[in-house]
Amino acid sequence: MLKFWYNLAPNPMKVALMLEELGVPYEPIPVDTRKGEQHTDAFKAVNPNAKVPAIDDDGVRLFDSNAILLYLGDRHGRFVPTDPASQARAEMLTWLMFIASGIGPYSGQSVHFRHAAPEPKAYALNRYDFEAHRHWKILDDRLATNRYLAGGEYGIVDMAFWGWVRLVPYVLGVENPWTQYPNLKRLLDEINARPAVARIEALRTRHAFKAEMDAEAFRAMFPQNERLKG
Repeated sequence: MLKFWYNLAPNPMKVALMLEELGVPYEPIPVDTRKGEQHTDAFKAVNPNAKVPAIDDDGVRLFDSNAILLYLGDRHGRFVPTDPASQARAEMLTWLMFIASGIGPYSGQSVHFRHAAPEPKAYALNRYDFEAHRHWKILDDRLATNRYLAGGEYGIVDMAFWGWVRLVPYVLGVENPWTQYPNLKRLLDEINARPAVARIEALRTRHAFKAEMDAEAFRAMFPQNERLKG
């Protein structure tokens, strides 16, 4: 059975959505990153980068959420265009990598500098907030003329999008960003109505992850801060 190492962050939730959409049996294995479980030797044998998600599909191991989505799509022949020379495949790869290299990193850094970084942080927050807005605007414009991000069919790019778009208010520090980005909200609502998302909610209740951002959590999540104490 496929093993799935996860927590409730955006990147693992993308993979959870794909697994539920596929309907394949899997064993969810929680990794509580606020307790530092990602730094154990046992988990780093699965992912030396010490991050979730990761999977073991009957001996085939992968980490990085977008690599996992692409692998599962190709493996099962669903939610991805299968002709490697087609424009549809090119669109899928282009927008998947846009989320991997732009949406995720800039949104993540916007969250970090907005909610976690010590002062002074004005320059860094301005940079990442600007880039997060810029990237989300590109997706909103794309969705103004396309039902789904890779074109006319729901697929892994939309699942990758869903992992992050749920957190746009937190990412951007705006209570209601949907007036500015209505097309993001339109696709978010459509995906949220899918039965697979309801099944993910059941997964979210199976394990109680640590909620407190105490000193232990800061050491586990931001080990680089230890260098500042010297």
